[in-house]
Parts: sequence; C-alpha cells; structure tokens
Amino acid sequence: MLHFPVNFPTRLPEKMPSVAILLLVLTLFSNSKADQDFDVRQHLSTVTRYGAVKDIVDNSFVPSDFPVGCTPIHLNLVARHGTRSPTKKRMRELEKLASHIQERLKDAKEKNLSLLKVPAWLLKWESPWKGKLKGGELDSKGEEELYQLGIRVRERFPDIFNEEYHPDVYPIKTTQVPRASASAVAFGMGLFSGKGSLGPGRYRAFAVTSESRASDIILRFFDCCQTYKDFRKNQEPAVDKLKEPILAEITCALAKRYEFNFTRQDISSLWFLCKQETSLLDITDQACNLFSPNEVALLEWTDDLEVFMLKGYGESLNYRMGVPLLKDVVQSMDQAIKAKEDNQAPGSYEKARLRFAHAETVVPFSCLLGLFLEGSDFQRIQREEPLGLPSKPPHKRNWRGSIVAPFAGNNMLVLYSCPTNSSSKYFMQVLHNEHPIPMPGCDGTDFCPFEVFKDRIVHPHLKHDYNTLCNVNLDQPKQKPETSKLSQLFRWLFWPGNNDSPSHTVEL
Repeated sequence: MLHFPVNFPTRLPEKMPSVAILLLVLTLFSNSKADQDFDVRQHLSTVTRYGAVKDIVDNSFVPSDFPVGCTPIHLNLVARHGTRSPTKKRMRELEKLASHIQERLKDAKEKNLSLLKVPAWLLKWESPWKGKLKGGELDSKGEEELYQLGIRVRERFPDIFNEEYHPDVYPIKTTQVPRASASAVAFGMGLFSGKGSLGPGRYRAFAVTSESRASDIILRFFDCCQTYKDFRKNQEPAVDKLKEPILAEITCALAKRYEFNFTRQDISSLWFLCKQETSLLDITDQACNLFSPNEVALLEWTDDLEVFMLKGYGESLNYRMGVPLLKDVVQSMDQAIKAKEDNQAPGSYEKARLRFAHAETVVPFSCLLGLFLEGSDFQRIQREEPLGLPSKPPHKRNWRGSIVAPFAGNNMLVLYSCPTNSSSKYFMQVLHNEHPIPMPGCDGTDFCPFEVFKDRIVHPHLKHDYNTLCNVNLDQPKQKPETSKLSQLFRWLFWPGNNDSPSHTVEL
C-alpha cells in the first residue's frame, strides 16, 4: 500500500472563522486518510493481479437464496490467462524510456540544472527486462493464480467435479496463444490435483484442445472478424485523443513536481512501468510513487476508456461478435439438461466446459451477459442505442478494467436443477471472479430461471450472425481442434514460446 505525503498549511489566515478552520482541518485529514488507504495494486486496469481485486464486490447487492434442494449439474467457465510478462514490443518501449531518461539527465547535468527533486531510483534506472528477447509468457504469479482457482472451483462444486476424469466430461479449451494454454494447464493441475498418480502431488494427465487461430470464432472471435479489426484500427486515434488532455495535465504536474523535463511519452511509459513493476515485481514505491492517488485514478480511467471503447460497450460490434461463444455456452447447458432428463449414466455426459483465453474474450462475453451496466443501460443496449463513456474520477463507475478483466478474471455460469415445486425446474447463476453478480436482464438477480435467461439475455443477441457481422470468407476451410499431449502441455507451462509474431493488435 502506498503512503503519499500530505502538505498541511503552516499558517492560517488570522481572521478565518473557527468553523471554516475546523472544516479545513477535517478536509485535510480526510484527504490524508484517503491517500493512506489508497492501494495502487487495485487500480491498474487490466494489468491488475487477480488476488488484489477478486474479493472486491458491490456490498449493496445481496446474493439470492437458492430454493431448497437445488443442486449444480453443469458449469461453464470463461477465464482470462493469468499474470504475464510484457510483450517484446512493450519491453523495447521500456528500454527506450531508460535511454531517454538518461539523455535528459545528462543534458541537465551539462546545463548545471538541479536534480535534487528527481527520485534517486530514477537516476540509475534500467529496465528489468533489458536484453530479454521474448515476452508475453505466463509468469509464475499467473501460474499460481490459475492453479489456486482450479482448487477453489473443485472445492466449491464437489457435485460437479465428482466424476472420474474424461476429456468428454471435463473438456478444457484454450486459444493457441501460449500464455492461455499454460493457464489452462495450471488450472487443470489444481483442479485434478490429488486425483492421479504422477509425482508427490498425485497429478494426472489431462487433455487441452484448441482451434487454429485462423478459425477460432469461439475464443478468438476478435481475431477472425475483419469488420472489427477495421473498426479498431480506425477508432484507436479517437481513443488516443481522449487520453491526451489527461496525459498533458499529468506531464505538466510531474515536470513541476520533480523539476525534470518529462514528455508525454515518458509519462505514458512510466505509467506502463508502474503497472508492470506492481503486477510482476511487487514494487510499488518507484514508478507508481511518482504519481499521486488522483493521478493514478485518472490514468486508470484512461485505460478503462480504451477497454470500454475498443472491447466493451463503446461499440456493439465489440460484443456482438462474441455470439458464437454465447451460443456454445447455452448449447452446453441445453445438453446438460437433456442428459438430466434422459437419466443418462454418470460419466457419460459433460459436466463442465472450461475455457481459457484473453481480455478480448472475457470483456465482450461480460457485455453479452449485461454485466457492469449503469441504471437503464441494459434497456439501451437491447434497443441498440449507444452508451455514454464511464464517469471520470472522482465520480463512481461500475466499469473498471481491474474488476471486469484482471489477470485470471473469469465468468462462471452454473446450471442448477431444482425441485419440481420451484418456480422453474432449471436455474442458472453467474459468478464473476467467483462472486455472485446481478444480471439486469434477470431483474437484477444473480439466480435466474434458465428459460428467462435465454429469452431476455441470449435471444436478443442471436439475431446477429457472426459471418454477416464480420465479413467472414465462408469458403475458407476450418482446421480441426488440436489435442496436446501432457509433455507438450508442461512445455507450454514452463517454457512458453514466443507469441510476438506480427498481429493486428497486442492481445491482453
């Protein structure tokens, strides 16, 4: 947790009324307390570690009481990969920052300018990733995030994970990006720990399947959608323009505070460094300490704007292209209901479908479910009306990247079978980052009759066809899923390959 200095006035006006003095003192101490309680680890948008925010919930929301006798029969998981290293491109950015800072320091010394206010660490700083040739791989902290998530999911839903492992009962699906594949492996190791005969931990082999990047419209719909790639390319300058005033304001503030000639690019790179140092190195008293809590909040907001506009509710295409994933989720629940109704033998049907992908997957999927909306926003997106941008600090907002899609962020849709005397025979519950979350389409509850969920939330999206939205070449052949051997999975986990091949965007 950061502790920021607060400067109190040394002398008050002689004739200031006593009430005004009291209010001033209370305000100063209130601001001091707020600054001391400010935890930068929770304000890094989508670069936030899972453990820092997973238990941040809306205390005004009261989760539903389940009807007596309801039992979970199927689980869908859509999860982001865990904490990962910066990509090669961003590592080069930090090396450029170090070079530029050293050039400015040299110039200041040659001009006999004072450097007394420049933090000591910055005078000799070098990028921790200097010279590293590959990036973007799952970090050991990310491995732990997914491993522990797997253990908690198994312990929370023993009725679902009580069968002998079979890939048709517990299919694990991932994109072909190594950090997502490694996340799936780490999760599976936790989920099935103690269930096998391999090593002291009694691990067992399990299968992970993935589609080709070129045809994966369920987990990589964003990369297969030409319309979206064109939209994003055209929209990015508008996002940058929205960020400019904030960066300009903070650049001026830091240049004055440290009497050092920072540029806007310096501030942008230092903010990125703050996020990387915090999430990967547990360092919060260097780059992050350059900024005040208010400045961190504003920089976080600019990141959240980008997520909103390019991945979230800012444009309906962002989430409508995720309809194949929504269909896949609903289809799996329909199949689970059929298995239940047909009294199929245990071990002969699927009980959980577990998916591991990216922020570009989790954010649109959350939007399809109608999560993190304000007021009447759900009705507006149903009418296909545009939404306003998230409120600027200090105003509160539901849309925070650190909550919507931190590293290892996830949505779980749990299908329940309930007694016949209930209002519905089958219900479903949505858990976001393992906590119940209200669905506006289900009257603000987290526990919704399955048919109501389909009618109000799913069906309005189904009128949008992926191939039509995305200008997909229907003649392009699809490749079959590839199943990895255990040795290959462990290689993905501990020696991930380089994912820095040319692509249209940097995936989160």
